[in-house]
Amino acid sequence: MTVDAPLTQAATRPVAAAVPPAVAAPRDDAARRAELAAFLRSRRERITPEQVGLPRGRRRRTPGLRREEVAHLGAVGVTWYTWLEQARDIHVSPQVLDAVARALLLDRAERSHLFALAGAVDPLPGRECTGVPRELRQILGQLAPFPAVVQNSRFDILAYNSTYGQLMCDLDALPQEDRNCMWLAFTHPQWRASVVDLDATMRVMAAKFRASMAEHVAEPAWKALVARLTEASPEFREIWAQHEVVRPMSSVKLFRHPRVGVLQLTATSLWTGPNPGPKLLSYTPVDEASRERLQQLEELAARAVA
Repeated sequence: MTVDAPLTQAATRPVAAAVPPAVAAPRDDAARRAELAAFLRSRRERITPEQVGLPRGRRRRTPGLRREEVAHLGAVGVTWYTWLEQARDIHVSPQVLDAVARALLLDRAERSHLFALAGAVDPLPGRECTGVPRELRQILGQLAPFPAVVQNSRFDILAYNSTYGQLMCDLDALPQEDRNCMWLAFTHPQWRASVVDLDATMRVMAAKFRASMAEHVAEPAWKALVARLTEASPEFREIWAQHEVVRPMSSVKLFRHPRVGVLQLTATSLWTGPNPGPKLLSYTPVDEASRERLQQLEELAARAVA
């Protein structure tokens, strides 16, 4: 049996760092703040005003949103957000980062990156995703002729396959800001004509929307959509005033397409994140006639692209 020699005083000393901590830490922090600033600018510049319910105006020279618009959407101080984009040495709370992430429509990966660059712990990991990964878009395409769409809890249409794009109207022909199922159900003539039981559908959608909005009641994008619907649709004003709520559920839906006829489809939601949140909504035929009509619809969609 061997006995280890006692440790000497020299052996117990910590090994000196290659770069003294007093020098390395500030340099690392500065690099991280610069990367955070560049990341915020890139995310801000990719968002159009229409995506968040803001008017574009005639004198807009800034690509995407302005700094003050991001601050307004996130309910944070303009100076505070400006300092973030200027890589100032300031402490940012998780609550401010959460507000900025929402305002910039960050997906889960981008949100994690934001908190990592800021050196903060995300208090709400796995929040709703607004981006649609390439792999999920491939799944959408492979589901055709079954119509399929990715929606968030605000009923924004984030991505869809060719069959869904022709099911109720020509979605490709619509501006991005109008690609919202609530907006289309209450205002778009062709979309409304395609839904067989429109009155019941509008009431259920409004109730689902109100239930989802409970977690987003102070967010500008949600309030902007409600204000837009209130101004545009007397039916929405009447239904919204009743404060009905309902949780999402699968159901059989009837659609009336002007070219292929009536389709009887079962709606199925596949959550891509925490429930409630983004979901892949797919429609499968109830009967053989609906299956054949979906095939016809896919052929129509292919000819529209060609």
